[in-house]
Amino acid sequence: MTQHETQHTDVVVIGLGPGGETAAGRLLEAGLDVVGIERELVGGECPYWGCVPSKMIVRAAGTVSEAHRVDQLAGTATVRPDVAPVARRIRAEATDGWDDTVAVERFEKLGGRFVRGSARIEGPGRVRVGDQVFTAGRGVVLATGSRPVTPPIPGLDTVASWTNREAVAAEVVPPSLVVLGGGAIGLELAQAFARFGSSVTVIEAAEHVLPAEEPEVGDLLAEVLRAEGVDLRLGRRAVWVSDGADGPVVDLDDGTRAEGTRLLVAVGRRPALDGLGLEHYDIDPPGRGVPVDEQLRAADGLWAIGDVTGVGAFTHLAVYQAEVAAADILGHQGTGADYAALARVTFTDPEVGSVGLSEEAARARGLDVATGVAPVAASSRGFIHGPGNAGLVKLVADRATGALVGATAAGPVGGEVLSMLTLAVHAGIPVDDLRRMHYAYPTFHRGVLDALAGLPAGR
Repeated sequence: MTQHETQHTDVVVIGLGPGGETAAGRLLEAGLDVVGIERELVGGECPYWGCVPSKMIVRAAGTVSEAHRVDQLAGTATVRPDVAPVARRIRAEATDGWDDTVAVERFEKLGGRFVRGSARIEGPGRVRVGDQVFTAGRGVVLATGSRPVTPPIPGLDTVASWTNREAVAAEVVPPSLVVLGGGAIGLELAQAFARFGSSVTVIEAAEHVLPAEEPEVGDLLAEVLRAEGVDLRLGRRAVWVSDGADGPVVDLDDGTRAEGTRLLVAVGRRPALDGLGLEHYDIDPPGRGVPVDEQLRAADGLWAIGDVTGVGAFTHLAVYQAEVAAADILGHQGTGADYAALARVTFTDPEVGSVGLSEEAARARGLDVATGVAPVAASSRGFIHGPGNAGLVKLVADRATGALVGATAAGPVGGEVLSMLTLAVHAGIPVDDLRRMHYAYPTFHRGVLDALAGLPAGR
């Protein structure tokens, strides 16, 4: 093959994170010829820097917290936090030292043609990577994920800072850490590092942490974090960042400042779309992502899945969308993507699981809603659990249909309790049917029954 020779294929998948891998796998199983392009690591953000290593850190920090509860529950214990074991585990078990050889081999064993590099669309169905050009007979799947947002704070570009990537790769806990952003990523890492002994300050412009969640959850989590020694600066904006004697200094709009030996920037993520050549499909996407239809079509012969769609930056969503897009490419009849019961979990302690609409979002859509809230500590399992039982269950029901449109389960294993609520929202199960169910005693999920007591019966 000569340099610049055009190579023909059925589908080009740009980005081999969880969504891209899934879509490519389904198409390869169906016998199509697939070229997969990845400029970083096959597997994407989730296994190397996101979901997997961060939750390993959360798990490790959780054992430290539980050990501190021994004196209240089971005797005496002396705890000496050390991040080294989980740092080694991340390298050896999760990331192979940030080497994707195994993942590349897995893709190629399926029959895929792998190309390492940055892709650029040169025309409909035509993609260039360096000197190689590919034409896709059936189309292109865009799955390039997202990148951390760098906020336009004066001075931020002059100091050394972390994103989630540097944080999960850390082998030493910094003596002090300033976190910009009180969302899921910022709070998970803030709490974990605090439990490993770092003095942590979190700066969040909203009045609540986890501002996308129910305000009751933000209040609950703030109380827990403050009790653990985390300094929360809520309703405050960073206006200047500079280097101090020991590390970054962040000046806030109320005249106060926060100082740390490290600065973690976790104010959100945005779709990675720069330089892809989407103008060749007459697409000029807004900052939130590429508009797609229910089959994930962005244009004729172009599908977009995962973070780039702007629907949500969740691995499970990218995989779900990949299945829908692959089915459409293969010509299978499908019902299309449905996000009414989109679930998410923040792995703080308490763990926060949510599905569907919040109360505020439901009212914004014009729904006449009723809510029921029950504290986990007041449930039988919460009482048995004792220390570490902070949490709540909140249900949002549509009075017109008598069914749940949203729910939140915060507390120990809140993400697992969420499973039954996700099913309820997805299937539109009437609240009265939920009341008639059997809830095993004593379980955390029985707290859902307590929350149901706050909802009106029938329609």
